[in-house]
Amino acid sequence: MPTTPPAAPPTPLHKLRKTLHKEWFLVGMLGAVILATLLPDLGRSGGVLHGDVLADIGIAIVFFLHGLGISFASMRQGLLRWPVHVVVQLTTFVVFPLLWWLLEPLVAGHIPTGLALGFCYLCALPSTISSSVAMTGLARGNVPAAIFNATLSSVIGIVLTPLIVALFVHGAGTGAMNFADAVFSIARLLLLPLVVGQLLRPVLHAWHHKYKRYTNLLDRWVILLLVYTAFCDSVASGLWRDNGAGTLLIAMLGAGLPLAIVLVLSTWTARRLGFNTEDEITTVFCGSKKTLASGVPMAKLLFGAHPALGLIVLPIMFYHQIQLFVCAMLANRYARRPEIT
Repeated sequence: MPTTPPAAPPTPLHKLRKTLHKEWFLVGMLGAVILATLLPDLGRSGGVLHGDVLADIGIAIVFFLHGLGISFASMRQGLLRWPVHVVVQLTTFVVFPLLWWLLEPLVAGHIPTGLALGFCYLCALPSTISSSVAMTGLARGNVPAAIFNATLSSVIGIVLTPLIVALFVHGAGTGAMNFADAVFSIARLLLLPLVVGQLLRPVLHAWHHKYKRYTNLLDRWVILLLVYTAFCDSVASGLWRDNGAGTLLIAMLGAGLPLAIVLVLSTWTARRLGFNTEDEITTVFCGSKKTLASGVPMAKLLFGAHPALGLIVLPIMFYHQIQLFVCAMLANRYARRPEIT
C-alpha cells in the first residue's frame, strides 16, 4: 500500500513570509520609524503630506467608526465603570508623580538639570486621548470607558499638571493652558465624530458589522500613521541632531522605566480588583499613556523661555514614541484572544 511522502520542511524564506504576515503590524511600526528618520519633512506637521492633518483625519474616522460600533447601552455601561475610572486617574496623577518622588534622589546630580525637570514634567502630564482609545479599540477593550477616562484626564490635567510640577519644582512657573481651547479641540476632533457615529448607527450599523474586518484593520493603520507623524515631528525638530548619544540614551531609558513599571502595576491592580479583560485593557492603556500633543504646548507655557526647554520636552518625546510602540504590540497581543460569543 503506497504511503504519502512526508511533507517537505518549510524553507527559511517560507518561515520569513509567515512571520512577516503574522507580525506585519510590528514590521509596519519599524518601517514607520525608519521612514520618518530618513524623510522627516515628508510627514511632519506642515510638511509635504501635512502629517498633522492626516493624523487628525485618521483619528476622527476611527472615533466615527467607534460611534457606529458602540451601542448606547454599552456606552452607558462604560461610563458607569467607576472603579476603572478611579484606578486610571490615580495612576495618571498619583502613581506617576510618586515614581518621580522615589527616583529623584537617585538621579539628582547625575543627569542634566533640564533633563531631570523633563522627567518630573513627564510624570505630571495627563493621558493622551487618541492613542489611548485607538489602542483600547485595537485590543477589543472597553472603548466607552477609555473615551471617558482619556477625556477626563486631559481636562483635569489642565489644572493638575501645573500644580504637580509646582510641588516638585520651585520657580518653574505656573502658567495654565487655555481651558476653552482645550475643551473645544477635544470636542471637535474626538467627541463630534463619536456623536455623529452614534446618531448614524441605526442607519449604518449593518454596513459597519458587515465590513468589521476591514474597519478593525483601519485602527492599526491609523496607529501606524500616528507613529510615523510623531517621529517625523521629533526628527525634524532635531531629535537625533541636537542631542548627544549619552543624553539620548538616558532620556530613552528614563522614559521607558516608568512606562514598564506602570504597565506591570496597572495590569496587576486590574487583576487583583477582579476586572474583566475589557476593563483591564482600558486600565492598562489609559493609565500608562502620557500626552505629547498637549505636553509640548503646556511646557512652553509652564517653563517659558527656560534655556533647557529642549531637554525638558525630550523625555515626553521619547515616552510618546515608546508608548505607541510597546502598547501597540501589547494591544495586538490582547486582540488575538478568542472571541467570546
